[in-house]
Formats: sequence, C-alpha cells, structure tokens
Amino acid sequence: MNNFSPNMLKTFKECPKKYFYRYVQKISVPQKSTPFEKGKKIHALANYYLRGDDISKFEKMISEEELSAWDKLKNNEFFNKTYVNSEYNLSCKIENFWVGGRLDALVKDAENYYILDYKTGSIPQNPKMDYQTMVYLLAVAKFLNIEENLAFVYIDLKNNTNYKIEYNNELENIYIKELTRICQEIQKEKNFKENSLNCKFCEYNKLCHITH
Repeated sequence: MNNFSPNMLKTFKECPKKYFYRYVQKISVPQKSTPFEKGKKIHALANYYLRGDDISKFEKMISEEELSAWDKLKNNEFFNKTYVNSEYNLSCKIENFWVGGRLDALVKDAENYYILDYKTGSIPQNPKMDYQTMVYLLAVAKFLNIEENLAFVYIDLKNNTNYKIEYNNELENIYIKELTRICQEIQKEKNFKENSLNCKFCEYNKLCHITH
C-alpha cells in the first residue's frame, strides 16, 4: 500500500518525470545546501526549546541572521502556546491511501489546537490548498478525533507574519477529494512524462535530456 508525503504529491504535480526519478528510481542529485542550513538550525533549536532543553550554548553558535529568525520565532504568539509535541511523524488513511508527514510542532490553548510550520523562506503561494496543509490537518484531526477547533499556522519568519487556516467540514471534504484524486493519478501513472514548463531549474534536467 502506498504512503504519500506532501513533498511527493507536490513533486508529482510539478512534474511526473521528476517524481519518477526521485521517488520511483530513487535517484539523488547533489544540491547546494546553504539555503536550507538556516531552516535546519531553526527547526532544531525550536524542537530542543519546546522540549525544555537548555539551548543557551547553541544560541551563541548561530549567525546574526539565524539569531534574528530565532528571536522572531521565540516571540511568536502561536509558538508560545502550550506545547503538545514537536518534530512528530503522523499519518492517516484517505480512501485506499496513506498520507503523512513530520509536523514542526503541535500546540494548544484553552479552545484550539494549532499545527505550526516555521518558514525561513517563503510560505506556499496558496497555503489553504497546499498539500502540506491538507495532509497535516487531516492527519491531526483524525489523530485527535476532532472536526473543528483546529488550525494550521504558517509562521513566516522572513516577514515576521502568520498565516492561519482554520479547519472545518467543508475543507475536510475538499481535502479528501483532492488527495484521493492525486493519489489515484500517481498510482495509475505509467509514462511519467515531463512537464517542460519546469525543466529549466530542475535538478534532473540533464538526466532527463539524456534519456530522451
């Protein structure tokens, strides 16, 4: 039985051929890690901090830019709600498919639960319909056995803003329909044709060109 992550679904939507190389043939192409290092450090600090670990030594080891992002997160209203869990793997079954991912954090207050996702770069162009939003909200809703009082919050550390999506029955139905559709499409796909609109900046560009 297939188990799909948000990144797998995004990759297939972007280009089936890219999905084929990355997740079927499992070809890994080396990429520059610099843009991702800040995000990794912030996520690690956040996890230790939320668990109650002493991170004072780590705070002295990060750059000014990283410290600025970290201070924004520490002072964020949602980040300061009651801790439930962090860096937590969660999945759920949608029709005949399993979908899941790794949550940055789950917090709560007296009325609601909040899924937090910290972004040192850009948040999705359409956060409400992003596959990460869909998968995480459905998985947490099923895990907590709730139909409301749940929200997904993108914490945009670059612009120091929040984007909140509140969960409801209407969204649940939309998400289930869309996730079922794309999972079925992936399962039925045989040719994995490339999407030429996304070739220019694709890490598999040269490999794809060779195989034609």
